[in-house]
Amino acid sequence: MQDSASQATVDSAEIPDYPMSRAAQCPLAPPPAARSMAADRPLVRVRIWDGSTPWLVTGHPEQRALLSDPRVSVDERRSGFPFWSQAMAATVDQRPGMVFNLDAPEHNRLRRIMTRPFTVKRIQALRPSIQHMTDELIDAMLAGATPADLVTALALPLPSMMISELLGVPYADHQFFQHHSSVGVDRSSTAEQNAAATGALLDYLDRLVAAKTSDPGDDVLSDFAERVHSGEITTREAALLAVQLLVAGHETSANMISLGALALLQNPQQRALVEHDDEPGMIANATEEMLRYLTIPHVGQRRIATEDIEIGGQTIHAGEGIILDLPAANWDPRVFSEPEQLDLHRTASKQLAFGYGRHQCVGQHLARAELQIVYRTLFRRVPTLRLATTVDRLEFKHDHLAYGVHTLPITW
Repeated sequence: MQDSASQATVDSAEIPDYPMSRAAQCPLAPPPAARSMAADRPLVRVRIWDGSTPWLVTGHPEQRALLSDPRVSVDERRSGFPFWSQAMAATVDQRPGMVFNLDAPEHNRLRRIMTRPFTVKRIQALRPSIQHMTDELIDAMLAGATPADLVTALALPLPSMMISELLGVPYADHQFFQHHSSVGVDRSSTAEQNAAATGALLDYLDRLVAAKTSDPGDDVLSDFAERVHSGEITTREAALLAVQLLVAGHETSANMISLGALALLQNPQQRALVEHDDEPGMIANATEEMLRYLTIPHVGQRRIATEDIEIGGQTIHAGEGIILDLPAANWDPRVFSEPEQLDLHRTASKQLAFGYGRHQCVGQHLARAELQIVYRTLFRRVPTLRLATTVDRLEFKHDHLAYGVHTLPITW
């Protein structure tokens, strides 16, 4: 039961709507309204699409605390869960349990299976392959006409190729899985479109897992098929795990590559560091700052409280929704001084672009390797790279789970 003061706040006409709009003149920055809250009002009520008023958390320390709090659940079937769209709410009963909507202990069981292919050692062994693919894609881009689109030339194919190789998915099918992945992460998709896209990917990966049972390889789907054969997981669980890895493994990295390139093109001094600075660890540190500065998961991590939680001078009551705005936290001036400055020498190890706690991104080591190699290779090999349009003419992905640009026209 909410107390009267809390209820008065919920009924107030001053509650802002969420998601919030970015400033047209600063499309890479988090929305000004969210930014202004982080230091002074790290927890506030917001109104989302269905009229409900969950808590919006913009403060960095408050987010870290809640993301690791066992009283905070990802179970979207709990009453009051703050869905990010009508389509997600309408299809909740059709959506099976996956790592992003399961709590312990079931989450822990499935996550252990997912993390095995993404160890630091295994990703380190993939770096030569990432470098080779990056060089081949840049070779093809340079041999083609200008202006080129960096998204289709490099940003989208590289992570798609890498996750396909790691999973054992034929890259020849990339148009199929890229299309259905894009539908699934678009807030404007209808419930029918969302369900159809998910169903198509599940059926596709079901067939691939079954094929790996009789013809295994050195890939993740073969490992899943072996676990199905031993009775550790079901065929549908294997397909569900694969869908999550396939979608997240290319969609997020593709957006981060293109948006990161845009940020460096707009910041010549920082770009020069990527091109010329050979200090050990420089590009790894720079990538953390790029992740902090851009933070492409921009529609809020969705959670719900299972018990009352006192935090940030507020009480989140059991059954109340929680939205954790990662970009705002990564621009929290209490943690990152002058957060609006892209500073590749900054120590940004506390950035939350991959989330935090038990639901932190499984593929973060792969994403880091791709970003580190791409940023350095692209700007060293194409030192004359420049935009072939103006920023105000770019179409940004405001309605997608991962922020980015649909196309990035470039020339050299």
